[in-house]
Amino acid sequence: MTTIKPVGIISNMEVKAVELIRARIAFSESSFAELLLWRLPKPVEGSMHKYKYRLAYVVRGECVLRYDNEIGKGDHRHFGGEENAYAFTTPEQLVADFQKDIARWNYENLNP
Repeated sequence: MTTIKPVGIISNMEVKAVELIRARIAFSESSFAELLLWRLPKPVEGSMHKYKYRLAYVVRGECVLRYDNEIGKGDHRHFGGEENAYAFTTPEQLVADFQKDIARWNYENLNP
């Protein structure tokens, strides 16, 4: 005789954030980038997508560039002492825009 085991779905399981990127990249002895990106079960307040992120570029101990979407403020970036809205589309585009701004900051600030 075969015993049939019941199969069910637990609908109240808590879905957790999934870490997609956690990296620290050294550019020189005095500069590095730190990238943190998670996929969430639902958007954070102020954002329309299911990602939470913080990308920072630090030079000589000072954060000179940052992209983030802290709760309530939505997607934005800090560059050149200013904070502006950022139009998030995809994680890949976020990283590409961040890399482009690192190159821009280096060009504007490290060249004589």
